Amino acid sequence: MADKSFSIERAIDQGIGREPADLVLKGGRFFDLVTGELVEGDIAICGDRIVGTCAEYRGAHEIDISGRIVVPGFIDTHLHIESSLVTPHEFDRCVLPCGVTTAICDPHEIANVLGLEGITYFLDSVAETVMDIRVQLSSCVPATHLETSGAELTVDDLLPFADHPSVIGLAEFMNFPGVLAKDPGCMAKLEAFQGRHIDGHAPLVRGYDLNGYLAAEIRTDHETTSAEEALEKLRKGMHVLVREGSVSKDLAALMPIITERNSPFIALCTDDRNPLDIADQGHLDYMIRTAIAAGVEPLAIYRAASISAARAFGLKDRGLVAPGWRADLVVVDSLESCRAEIVLSAGRVVSDDLFAARNPVAPVGRNSVRARRVAAADFRARSNSGRTRTIGIVPGQIITRDLEFDLPVGENGVGIDLANDVVKVAVVERHGRSGNIATGFVNGFGLKSGAIASTVSHDSHNICIVGCSDEDMALAANRLGEIEGGFVVVQDGNVLAELALPVAGLMSTASYETVRDELKTLRAAAFALGSTLEEPFLQLAFIALPVIPHLKITDMGLVDVNRFELIGT
Repeated sequence: MADKSFSIERAIDQGIGREPADLVLKGGRFFDLVTGELVEGDIAICGDRIVGTCAEYRGAHEIDISGRIVVPGFIDTHLHIESSLVTPHEFDRCVLPCGVTTAICDPHEIANVLGLEGITYFLDSVAETVMDIRVQLSSCVPATHLETSGAELTVDDLLPFADHPSVIGLAEFMNFPGVLAKDPGCMAKLEAFQGRHIDGHAPLVRGYDLNGYLAAEIRTDHETTSAEEALEKLRKGMHVLVREGSVSKDLAALMPIITERNSPFIALCTDDRNPLDIADQGHLDYMIRTAIAAGVEPLAIYRAASISAARAFGLKDRGLVAPGWRADLVVVDSLESCRAEIVLSAGRVVSDDLFAARNPVAPVGRNSVRARRVAAADFRARSNSGRTRTIGIVPGQIITRDLEFDLPVGENGVGIDLANDVVKVAVVERHGRSGNIATGFVNGFGLKSGAIASTVSHDSHNICIVGCSDEDMALAANRLGEIEGGFVVVQDGNVLAELALPVAGLMSTASYETVRDELKTLRAAAFALGSTLEEPFLQLAFIALPVIPHLKITDMGLVDVNRFELIGT
């Protein structure tokens, strides 16, 4: 929102130097993303707008940044704030100091739980944040017909929000099989948003299928996991969003394509990072310094973090340090380290006082975990054959493998095989709609005892549990109902650690610092059970995502994603 004291007349007078600027950053250099040069000179700001560079200026307020470099504010082009486990207001306070001045979010997670109430909550919340948070309207609620969601959103539900000032367009179109099959519901949404931005979601979609998908005017993709796949998408005019989150880590694989030549069609996203990883590593600033350390040209990665991202999403007012552009700026110690020392959002210096002036929005979605109480017997895998299709975890990726194991068969059916790292996985419907429970097996968690469970389970956010004991799995599921959702670790009938997420079973009402510290306790408890995964809880969250290859599980059963159908166990 423009500063109330701003006027074009004042901007011209301050830019020309007739009167002192509202704010001047003095004595530093800025990174010119057009020429790639470091340019000396003051930066003059009037209200929320840069009005002068490459010269000396006087200011009503001046900040000495001698020896420092100014870069445009960073833009996270795809994330779900809910998956950061904190409310939009706490996300704002957590991430903005890292230099992320714009975030483009898809409230897909809360929409799958609460429907329109969730989208409305986000639109109300982003009106009260310091950083500029833009919203993409959730296109796939539910994501598929292969799971039980808490809500359904049709094109008629979405269209009333289309002209909201914080809305850009249509969020990630996850149902790529529905697009290619010309599903009527998919077609209605795509036709309604022609001419607006439509986000893609096309993991491993190549060749003719990719051509058909792009023909629907889908412009971006954050599910690219190899340089070869990325190059095909770039050649076909797709803007590739390079992702590095708490679970999905694609930066290393895609670094070869992040070049000066390609950078106008590359942007960065997290999709998503939790407060613990942000505290330990950073956010988009982490991606920038990691890429530069690996040999990526600074001009290419800084373009991807700002101007290329802005252009991809039609944000024409930001992304450069230049007169007339929005004053979203980051003062860093060096391009290589990308350590934010001062951050400006719309011309305002980010500070605790600025955050304190916001008006919080009341949380929604309390008591949304309505799963029936379960017992150990609900998790029996009854079969006469031990030959079992098993979900294979790929650390650092949400793509899973489709494996088979010969598992032991006893009086309670098929059992686990700790020697081969195969334990049970179950999904319990939690919206109070179907009461479904599905049980399968998973390889790659490393658990030796107990169970871990979560209501953060993309995309429908049913309860997902991985465990070695049916009794512990039942305790974990029931405990999640008692704390209104979240994460829990159980062993031998005892709750070792938990994090309550009572806002739709997805977000905490606590500060991001509290969530960060509780995540440390949760991780330690999961590691004590034997987990070998760096981020076991977010890895757990993607086991039930039936739009990512190859084998997944929902409350309806195992899903062969390649064939997009339910299969037997």
